[in-house]
Amino acid sequence: MANKQNDLSKQEKKLLKQMYWRSFTLFSAVTPAKQGASGFEYTMLPFINAFYKEDEARKEAMVRQMSYFNSNVALAPFVMGITASMEKENSLKPGFNADSINAIKTSLMGPLAGIGDSVFWGVLRVIAAGIAVSLAKSGNIFAPLVFLLLFNVPIQMIRWYGGRLGYTLGSSYISKLYENGLINILTKAASIVGLTMVGAMTAQMVIFKVKWNMVVAGKTILKTQNMLDQIFIGLVPLLITLFCFYLLKKKNVSINYLIFGIILIGIVLSMLGIA
Repeated sequence: MANKQNDLSKQEKKLLKQMYWRSFTLFSAVTPAKQGASGFEYTMLPFINAFYKEDEARKEAMVRQMSYFNSNVALAPFVMGITASMEKENSLKPGFNADSINAIKTSLMGPLAGIGDSVFWGVLRVIAAGIAVSLAKSGNIFAPLVFLLLFNVPIQMIRWYGGRLGYTLGSSYISKLYENGLINILTKAASIVGLTMVGAMTAQMVIFKVKWNMVVAGKTILKTQNMLDQIFIGLVPLLITLFCFYLLKKKNVSINYLIFGIILIGIVLSMLGIA
């Protein structure tokens, strides 16, 4: 892998440095609909401007990189590196399947988020804090500095080398897959993984519990939420999600209208005691 990284051109090394520094802005402008998409696109802009010479191709790449993205900040540069290498392949090969770029990105961000959050937030931060707290109790004034170094140095090394690793892996293996005719299979598999992840996020993040029950003579004879759960757990959140997706894709309803509409409906239903 070291040899492959040494084979990078001077321009590619410069672009990877820009990617590293720009990746700090990943979550600087978070929106409910896109999360870190704007920061991700900002990080990809140097690659897009370098690889694509025509304005229309650049516009398509910019729109492509504005898709939803949410992952662990330490491992995000790895995804960025792979994405950048795929954009390079797309710019060089006229028949390249551009849909595979977002498919791979979506399939990677979920698993890497789980791994990164567990390792860095759940383990590394606790260990660094434990060492720093013990030093602070003994009166060591460098305890905060020790915590910052123990926590940030490993993360920054992984961010730096992870981005380069993703780029070199992508440029090498994506090319082989393309030459062997396996890129469509990879795209299909990545799309399935990505959709599974989005479905899991929907089940966890979209919450709707019906509080209204059927009461006769002061006695509850039907608990609505229990009845819905017996039919299909998470039925109402799923229907809400599909309805919002329908409005977005088919009716071109603004995401802002949907957000404020959901908030308003939630307030009204809560005041009425329905949910």
